[in-house]
Amino acid sequence: MNNRTSFALLAVLTAVGTLTVSSAYAQEHQQACVGCSMEDARVTANEMLLGDIPVSVWTDKTSYGHSDMIMVNGQVANVASGFPVTITVVSPLNSIVNIDQINVGNDGSFETTLNTAGAMWKYDGTYTIKANYGSAEKSNSVKVELTGGVAYEPTYETPTTSKQCGANEITADGYCVPFSISGGAVTSATLNTDDNSIVVNISSVDDGTLTVTPSKTVQDGIFMVLVDGEEWDDVEIVANKVTVMFPAGTEQIEIIGTFVVPEFGTIAAMILAVAIISIIAVSAKSRLSIIPRY
Repeated sequence: MNNRTSFALLAVLTAVGTLTVSSAYAQEHQQACVGCSMEDARVTANEMLLGDIPVSVWTDKTSYGHSDMIMVNGQVANVASGFPVTITVVSPLNSIVNIDQINVGNDGSFETTLNTAGAMWKYDGTYTIKANYGSAEKSNSVKVELTGGVAYEPTYETPTTSKQCGANEITADGYCVPFSISGGAVTSATLNTDDNSIVVNISSVDDGTLTVTPSKTVQDGIFMVLVDGEEWDDVEIVANKVTVMFPAGTEQIEIIGTFVVPEFGTIAAMILAVAIISIIAVSAKSRLSIIPRY
């Protein structure tokens, strides 16, 4: 091998090594650095946005207690005047514990503070903080751990054989809710009394629609739908019937109403009945003293 050939081979190996280092460097900066200083995190976020990531979000720490403040910061790539960032926090129970809209600065930055001392944050586990900027494509999330609180233990019972639902009904904690779906399949459903919602888990490979018609004894006054934790506008609500148009890959649809299965509904009805009977009895006994005698 002559000197000219040796130099050519050395040049090729050097170029390959340079490309490998550059690729590794790019991969290291695909996510914002949780726990870094705010300035370092912002620089990292800007590098992410240069890589066509429309929204980034990060927190000052990865783990918190149940009386801490979570500092949330983020950056959007293309600022649209008048459009806020929607911050949604989902608990380990898969329920929403916080929804807020944050104004975006002229430089694309946004920030907010979350207080973990509320009752909705009482359970230990992983909380997901999602940032959405107008569409499902412009979203990102970060996960944090809460410790020192209450360990979550499911308290609902599996529906008995006497409460088997039909082929076109969702079984949700012992209640049967009529539904129809295209573009996917329903895998499970639960009632979330904390958020007054029906949570429907689905498996979808295509765009499709889900129609749910809960009875008013289960849910009433539907006013919001979340698709994979994000507020969804592509819905039709008629009385107590809701139709949700979802994209391929959707995993969860949450239908939020005025109330879901009041825990003391039967007791309240009994108390009301006893009260009415008592009023009638008292009125009957006191009628002679109420009506003037002549």
